[in-house]
Amino acid sequence: MAKKAKPSVDKIVKKVNKEFEKTSAQIEGLISDALQQFDHLQHQIQDPVRKLLKDMDELRDREMKRFNEEFERRMNEFHELQATLLERVGIASKEARKAADETASKAKSAAKSATGSKPAAKKAPAKKPATKKTATPKAAKPADKSDLTRVKGIGPATAKKMKEAGIISIEQIANPNAEDKQKLEAFKSMKGYSQLTAEAKKVL
Repeated sequence: MAKKAKPSVDKIVKKVNKEFEKTSAQIEGLISDALQQFDHLQHQIQDPVRKLLKDMDELRDREMKRFNEEFERRMNEFHELQATLLERVGIASKEARKAADETASKAKSAAKSATGSKPAAKKAPAKKPATKKTATPKAAKPADKSDLTRVKGIGPATAKKMKEAGIISIEQIANPNAEDKQKLEAFKSMKGYSQLTAEAKKVL
């Protein structure tokens, strides 16, 4: 009876060992799958985080660049306004004084020539220079249409940029065609842009 029982015990042990090995293999397979899934999840988490950090860096760079450009633009506008004010206060007043002095001298010379009888021959030469002198300032304004700073609101720096963009005459600001309007659009951020055409017409 003992001999018969022994084979049955060995059989049971072998069967148990076989089942254990099978179970161990299944457990190892499950662990391997779990590790693979973990690695996959880690990649899925790391990639968006890396992308987010990259996007944040790009956004910071863009905002810093925009801030610097805006600051530089504001400073340019301030310098142009300052230059325009100084120009209007200083140079414009000097030109007005010169024009007043010239008008006064013309009036004096005309009065002197009108009072004398013999210097009639001198009257003609006196009047001719007078007409030439009066014609010179009037001719100077149309001839000086390239001086964009004569338009209120345009300083030397803005005038330079406008000429570089192709706006080389006050006429182009006062009566712009379609192409000139497109060129002027680049300066719509400047102060007093909406009044440029009206101011240019006043100068012409």
